[in-house]
Amino acid sequence: MTGRVRQASEADIPEMMALRLSVGENRLSDPGQVTAEDCRRYVTRGHMWVWDQDGEILGISAATFDTGWIWALFVRPGHEGRGIGRALFPAACDALIGAGFRTLHLCTDPDTRAARFYHAAGWREAGRTPEGELIFAFDVAM
Repeated sequence: MTGRVRQASEADIPEMMALRLSVGENRLSDPGQVTAEDCRRYVTRGHMWVWDQDGEILGISAATFDTGWIWALFVRPGHEGRGIGRALFPAACDALIGAGFRTLHLCTDPDTRAARFYHAAGWREAGRTPEGELIFAFDVAM
């Protein structure tokens, strides 16, 4: 696997939006639910990362510093299982831990690769959203 995790830039937004809309799991019921402006806010705050492989974005992650939640972790279809998500996930987690959060959260659809990934990473189920997504939490060791 050749590529690298780097901070996302505003120039990446169109490709990140296309990647987000291309995923098979955790699809947006309303594609307008996540906008380029949403991404721009994360990018300008420095809270969004990409997996860049030869100039192509194959994965994204983002952290919400207001709440301690992971906002995004997605890998371009056809590139799953290559370690891209495992490489991106710590960028968001470490940034939140560095900001002082001691319990991190995220949510995802049940019975998905993502849910299995978070279970395997040691995250615990902490409830469900009103839409039925699983809420995961991770308590940071002190």
